[in-house]
Amino acid sequence: MSRLLAAAAMMALSGAAVGAPDTIRVAIVENARVAELRGLDIEVSELGCPSCPRRAWRADAVRAVPNSQGVEIDGRWASGFRLTSDSPIRVNGREYPAAFEVIRNGEGLAVVNELRLEEYLVGVLRAETSERWPSETLRAQAIVARTYAAYHRALNGAKPYHVVASTTHQMYTGRVPASSPIWDAVRDTAGQVLLWEGELFPAFYHSASGGYTEDPRTVFAARNMPALKAIRDEFSIASPHFYWNLDLRLADLSEILRRNGYDVGGVTAIEVTARTPSLRVATLTVHGTRGSARLRGNDFRRMIGYETIKSTLFAVALDGGVAHFSGRGYGHGVGMSQWGAKGMAEQGYTAGKILEYYYPGTTLGSLGAR
Repeated sequence: MSRLLAAAAMMALSGAAVGAPDTIRVAIVENARVAELRGLDIEVSELGCPSCPRRAWRADAVRAVPNSQGVEIDGRWASGFRLTSDSPIRVNGREYPAAFEVIRNGEGLAVVNELRLEEYLVGVLRAETSERWPSETLRAQAIVARTYAAYHRALNGAKPYHVVASTTHQMYTGRVPASSPIWDAVRDTAGQVLLWEGELFPAFYHSASGGYTEDPRTVFAARNMPALKAIRDEFSIASPHFYWNLDLRLADLSEILRRNGYDVGGVTAIEVTARTPSLRVATLTVHGTRGSARLRGNDFRRMIGYETIKSTLFAVALDGGVAHFSGRGYGHGVGMSQWGAKGMAEQGYTAGKILEYYYPGTTLGSLGAR
């Protein structure tokens, strides 16, 4: 880990990160051409001037658009606006705890939800897992999601937002009813994070390993990836994605490659040229009537679609005009398998043991430690 990142991580651990130490800033949408927010008695104020009486007003519906000066709402423009309310604010059909900021992001807008970190985690667990799963699974997920969020909050502390509410970082559903058992999982683990060599790290997780997890350094290019050992995972077999199959027309594959800058012509062969220690596709070569292209397995999966090629743990064979893929698992394979964590909890393992299994070499710490 770089000195700068290590310092940022330790600032987060000591509660000294930029901004309120118990909050996080989450981009609900990025690069939007228009943003519509609804609620009850929303106070709208210019960023940097929340108490200016002439520049603040109240509304139940707010429509924001980008303009040459920044952001425009109701004929007023500023670099950005802050929206607060005593009631939840609705964006794209979902309710979120107020407050929000609407800021310029590239040619469009970013809608940023600012809220308590622990409340954000409840919305993450609601999106990333099932509240019907065992409580020890939910506790393990809470610790992992908190670690991931705290790491990115430290890393992006000086930026307009820390994380994105999508698979870019973690899914996040917004407000969760107080009756949900997910609240208990977050409260029971309040402040707990995983540490690698005493520091926060991006605690990646995925849906199902397919039988083997992956060393993060083979998937992610960042130089500060921890050397988490890949393990044989015996607990993910109940996942509906443990085995999967896909038939992909070669004509469609040729077009996908062309759109991504690899015009090999009609695909004639697909050759797996290297695998990782966990047998995932590290590189493959696609041969065509106009040439060949060598691709990283993860890039190939991204081009086809993460939900179409569910993992890089696959074999492929061509038959006529179709490529037949046979694979295992869902996701990048790094860190905790969510279905594996469920299987472990059903066999009596605690959250601590689940984390020891999927993150060997890490220790449990606290964001409140000084």
